[in-house]
Amino acid sequence: MNNPESGARRPPAAPAADSRPAPGLPSPGTRGRAIGRELATPPVAWTDTAQVVVVGSGAAGLATTVELATAGIDTLVVTRGEITETATDWAQGGLAAVWSDEDSLALHVSDTLTAGAGLCDVDAVWDLVTNAPEAIEELITLGAQFDTDATGAYDLHLEGGHHARRILHAGGDATGREVQRTLSAALHAAILNPESSIRVRAHTRLIDVLTDADGAACGVRVIDADGRIGEIASPAVVLAAGGIGQLWSLTTNPSVATGDGIAAALRAGATIRDIEFVQFHPTILVVPEAHRRPGDRGVLISEAVRGEGAFLIDRTGARVMQGLHPLADLAPRDVVASSMEAHMARTGEPNLFLDATHFGADKWESHFPSILGMCRERGVDPVTEPIPVRPAAHYLCGGVSADLQGTTEVPGLYAVGEVAATGVQGANRLASNSVTEGLVAGERLGALLVGDRFGWTPAETVRRAAAPVTDPAALVDLRRATDEGVSVHRTDAGLRAALRTLAELPATDDFCHESLDAENLRTVGTLVATSALARTESRGCHRRADHPQQVPAWVRRLALRLNGGLRIRQEPINAEEDPE
Repeated sequence: MNNPESGARRPPAAPAADSRPAPGLPSPGTRGRAIGRELATPPVAWTDTAQVVVVGSGAAGLATTVELATAGIDTLVVTRGEITETATDWAQGGLAAVWSDEDSLALHVSDTLTAGAGLCDVDAVWDLVTNAPEAIEELITLGAQFDTDATGAYDLHLEGGHHARRILHAGGDATGREVQRTLSAALHAAILNPESSIRVRAHTRLIDVLTDADGAACGVRVIDADGRIGEIASPAVVLAAGGIGQLWSLTTNPSVATGDGIAAALRAGATIRDIEFVQFHPTILVVPEAHRRPGDRGVLISEAVRGEGAFLIDRTGARVMQGLHPLADLAPRDVVASSMEAHMARTGEPNLFLDATHFGADKWESHFPSILGMCRERGVDPVTEPIPVRPAAHYLCGGVSADLQGTTEVPGLYAVGEVAATGVQGANRLASNSVTEGLVAGERLGALLVGDRFGWTPAETVRRAAAPVTDPAALVDLRRATDEGVSVHRTDAGLRAALRTLAELPATDDFCHESLDAENLRTVGTLVATSALARTESRGCHRRADHPQQVPAWVRRLALRLNGGLRIRQEPINAEEDPE
């Protein structure tokens, strides 16, 4: 177990003197809605209390909760669906960690930094890589089972951007499900333990983080499955609410990935950074027209398929990545996705193809049974035909500014997992580092909270200026704007057009789950487009068609805060550096 340093409460950071109004947003007095400091809701129908509230039940949230359960801390888990309805459960990729004598911590760090394109916090990366094996071993102790080879050793996989086999998988392509199963079982055992104080409110979602007169978090406001508003008082709020993939029409993310945690953190006074860096996974199944179903999940064709020798081709059979990168089809995801988009734009093809027909049926059935089944259900047989694919929104590399133990600048507010920007992912996530980060950060935050947090009672909530939510009927226009202007390749004109559309989406006083979706997506969409407009270069998974080069002067983070409107500033990669 990690021994975190003391996490004594610290005051919120003052807005930086060099912050400025965010570009591309409506000027004061012009048409367009600003982002509110909290959302206007119906009256509160019920209340609750807990020493810790954990929002989200993926790997990071459950890793935190299991640590708290072991110590008997009164913890309430709030999750939008059932415990298992998470992006973790959908994850096909594995867990990255150094296991082999042919690998090294230094090589894992190097691969992570290379993928991160100059924006990783080196200390945070070393911290993650060093602690990753122990975190995974603790998961194994809880009962997780990973694939082994004929000798009984772990069957280590290779994925894009890695120079050594270091990826643990379970069930071939069902690693996330095994992680989710293991942690969910540990949570269930804790709930049944009469000495435990763990509770779960399923089908309940975050609206806002409550704050007191000092700006510290003191609980959450939520909406339950019946549409009733509740408030849970707590001196410690953990955001583990996942990403923002539902901002686009094509995504690998589950329907709950609407940016709830990031939007609520922003309204509560937190800083959001690196949010322009949205990873578009290169290979998402393009379902044939006859098999398309409304609301169907995006089927991700795992990086591991290319790791085992699959390659991208166009409709003529020509290799797409040949000669474009030393690693060809195993180049980092940002390189592959950008190359695919450029190829499709040049040729007019609506999609490309991933050819793994040379695997044969046995390899498909043993290594990638879930992907094979989902493809066949949608009219594509990878054993006999190339898979039609194109990039889709996948993973957010930025989020709520936090360190690797989850501490944010808002006292009492913590963020772990995809919702957090810890400096590990930089401008582009290295494949299979994400669930590993969630485990490391979750365990560390749990230990921090157990050690430091429980002589407190939450202070009285002070209401902030409330704003209406967005009409859910506007979601079609919202996603059209982000698909066209805030996708893989971006331009000044496209980003400004998207920002205008987002600012002018109509409001409603009808507060419900659908209008909350629309408002949070409008908020995170504004954040992504604002940072993307400000960053006039191409770096990592942020690509500007009108600024195609990487610019050394942009080895800086972009941070966004609400302070008399949305404001943006540049920050150094490491806090001790001079921002100038």
